[in-house]
Amino acid sequence: MDEQVLAERFDECRGHLRAVAYRMLGSLDEADDAVQETWLRASRAGAGDVANLPGWLTTIAGRICLDMLRSRRRRGEDPGGLHGLDGPERAGGDPEEEAVLADSVGLAMLVVLDRLGPAERVAFVLHDLFAVPFAEIAGIVERTPETTKKLASRARQRVHGSPSVPAADLARQREAVSAFLAASRSGDMDALLAVLAPDAFRRAEGAAEVRGARRIAGETLANPVRARNARLALVDGAVGVVVAPRGRLAAVLQVAVEDGRIAGFTVISDPARLHRLRLALLH
Repeated sequence: MDEQVLAERFDECRGHLRAVAYRMLGSLDEADDAVQETWLRASRAGAGDVANLPGWLTTIAGRICLDMLRSRRRRGEDPGGLHGLDGPERAGGDPEEEAVLADSVGLAMLVVLDRLGPAERVAFVLHDLFAVPFAEIAGIVERTPETTKKLASRARQRVHGSPSVPAADLARQREAVSAFLAASRSGDMDALLAVLAPDAFRRAEGAAEVRGARRIAGETLANPVRARNARLALVDGAVGVVVAPRGRLAAVLQVAVEDGRIAGFTVISDPARLHRLRLALLH
């Protein structure tokens, strides 16, 4: 296969490779870098008589992403470099495009994927999200196929988590918190007041406690960006909220629900405290 044909075939696979890399890295800039590096390595190697070009390119991209994840972990870097509840933008890239892409993947999904180790993340993304066989993933993560299955299984358990409250309580929590988020996004003051207990509280690090449904509702409606970036998640086994602009965790809301209404929020944004929380998808 000459380089011109390889280039044409690579362009046909570019969207797939970008989707794979974004889910493994959680950063559009880094995903594009990984795709470019995939092309450089593929063009140097030459496709030769490769029968499954998309699979071959995916394997190359997977190895590149694994190296990038390991390098990031060694440096202790935040992949997005975002801090604070409102998620200030970082330099570079297209914030609007990345916001759309993050929402299509799922903000909570990206947050939970960031909790996985590099090999776990690669194994889970390739197998569970893109149906790559374990025999192929094993070569990327440098494990046996059996060990690679265990990596993906462990990652799957962490991604999906398990509730620590009875199913009936979980359903009531979900209904109340979902109603709160829906009212926050639509700007519906009456709906917010209906789901908040009259003496509801909000506690946040380094700030005075806020008391009263009307005050909490007013402050919530004053910050629509935060509501747009909020998603349901399992937080330490109960229904809570992750605030994740472009999929980068900025804060977690632990929610107390009593008699079907929200009794209070505890807002956590300190990185060390966030790291200790068990976060998982809510199904």
